[in-house]
Amino acid sequence: MNRTAIIITAFLAFSIILACFLYLEMPEQMASHWNAKGQVDGYMPKLFGLFMMPMISLICLVLFIFLPKIDPLKENIKKFRIYYDGFILVFMMFMLYLYFLTLLWNLGVRFSMIKMLMPSFGILFYYIGVLLKNARRNWFIGIRTPWTLSNDKVWGKTHELGGKLYKIAAVFALLGFIFEDYAIWFVLLPITTVSLFTVIYSYYIFQKK
Repeated sequence: MNRTAIIITAFLAFSIILACFLYLEMPEQMASHWNAKGQVDGYMPKLFGLFMMPMISLICLVLFIFLPKIDPLKENIKKFRIYYDGFILVFMMFMLYLYFLTLLWNLGVRFSMIKMLMPSFGILFYYIGVLLKNARRNWFIGIRTPWTLSNDKVWGKTHELGGKLYKIAAVFALLGFIFEDYAIWFVLLPITTVSLFTVIYSYYIFQKK
C-alpha cells in the first residue's frame, strides 16, 4: 500500500494546492452539478466548490484504508490486496479527473461534461470488473449478498460473472462518448442491470448448490 498511498497523497495535496492557487480566479458561485443533458443545474459558493471534492476524496481514502482493517475476513482481503489498492488508485484518479473538469468549466472552458465523463466511467467500471474477478470473500468489498457471504463457491462464481459483466458495462459507457444524447443511459442501464442480475444469480447458484 505504500507506493499507492504516496501517489494518492500526492494527488490530494496537488488538488488542495491547486484550489488555493485558483481561489481568486473562480466566480463567487461555482457550477457544481450538471443534469443528464450536460446543462448546469446547481451552484455553490466557491469555498465549497473548490475544497469539497478534495475533502470527499480524503474521506473516501480513509474509509478505503480503514474498512479492511476491521473486516472479520481481513485475511482474505490480503489475498487480493494488490487489486484492491489498484482500485483505490483508479477511484481517486476518477475523482481528481472530475475535479479538474469542474475547475476548467468554472474557468470559462466550455465542453460537454457528460461526454467527457464517459471515458472515465469506462475505465472505472472496467477496473471494478478486474477487482471483482480477483476478490475473495469478505464483508466490505465486492458483491455482498447473503448467499455470496455464506459460501466461497457461490462467491467465486458470482464474482467471476460479475467481473465479466462490469467489463461489458465499461464498453457501454464508452459508447456514451459517441452517442452523447443517450450517454447517461449507457451508464445507468448497464450498471443497474448488472447489479440486479448478480444478486439474482448469487441466489440461483446458492439454491443450485
